[in-house]
Amino acid sequence: MRYLIFFKPYGVLTQFTDAEGRPTLKQYIDVPDVYPVGRLDHDSEGLLVLTDDGGLAHRLTDPRFGHPRTYWAQVEGNPDDQARTRLETGVVIQGVRTRPARVTALAEPTLPERSVPIRFRKSVPTSWLEITLTEGRNRQVRRMTAAVGHPTLRLVRVAIGRYRWSDLEPGQWRDLTSTELELLCSGAPRRTRR
Repeated sequence: MRYLIFFKPYGVLTQFTDAEGRPTLKQYIDVPDVYPVGRLDHDSEGLLVLTDDGGLAHRLTDPRFGHPRTYWAQVEGNPDDQARTRLETGVVIQGVRTRPARVTALAEPTLPERSVPIRFRKSVPTSWLEITLTEGRNRQVRRMTAAVGHPTLRLVRVAIGRYRWSDLEPGQWRDLTSTELELLCSGAPRRTRR
């Protein structure tokens, strides 16, 4: 089995082909028969696991397993305690309440430069949040922060389970070490029967 970790750059699709000719994983990863575990939107960055292990991919992506994923989100404004509490307890997106999340204010992190700069508005400050989810709905972090009045400007996934980003630059990939794979798998619990 192969287990790869990749730092997906901004503007790259989480797939290997695109009929419209947009940048895809194929331009970065030349390993046969591995597939992305979950997705990161075109305008999001950060950690992506690729593997040919279907069982692990299922445990990492099926919401029934509650596998945590952590993001750093640069948002417009400075979310107060009430906004953070709403994010933590769940907000309604498309008629369904999100699961509880862990949300903490974050000092501006050191991140690689993004290929397309974040829009800057002198009159609107920005701040950073660390948000950990146990479900992965389409554009969930962006929709959650927008729902509490603080749209996301930049979104970077920094952890999957207990494995945290450390040494990759955008566009780089490598095989996971056995220790890293254990961290990743230890955060992917097996579902218990009811």
